[in-house]
Amino acid sequence: MLNEGDVAPAFTLLDDTGTKVALSDFAGKKVVLYFYPRADTPGCTKQACALRDIHPDIREKDIEVIGVSPDPPEKLARFRARHNLPFPLLSDPEHKVAEAYGAWGERKLYGRSFLGILRTHVAIDASGKIVRYDLKVKPASTAEMAAELAGS
Repeated sequence: MLNEGDVAPAFTLLDDTGTKVALSDFAGKKVVLYFYPRADTPGCTKQACALRDIHPDIREKDIEVIGVSPDPPEKLARFRARHNLPFPLLSDPEHKVAEAYGAWGERKLYGRSFLGILRTHVAIDASGKIVRYDLKVKPASTAEMAAELAGS
């Protein structure tokens, strides 16, 4: 489990175009990193579209948004195109980054338990430290957190 003030764990993953993207690519910028279970599901779509809708306002404040899920790059590309998402979506099929961020764990759905992505958002400051960490969030709250970060 990560805490505010911790250094954000480094990572490199493939994005929706198949290009390697590292957290270090965003050095010196604030980042909203969010983990979501699966592209094109109702909650994940609501979360991504809420971030899309406020993206111009948070980009004005030099804040980057990065989405992470276990989906393959091809599925992420379709999701990004279908909903006109202006930020990268990263593929974490082995859930190593999700585990490093505490966003992988036991979930329950329709009475059954399984391991999967726990909807999580993390705000990282320009020095690479975590300034906000929220686990098991509601889809719309990621956009609210990003807007709060933009206001600070």
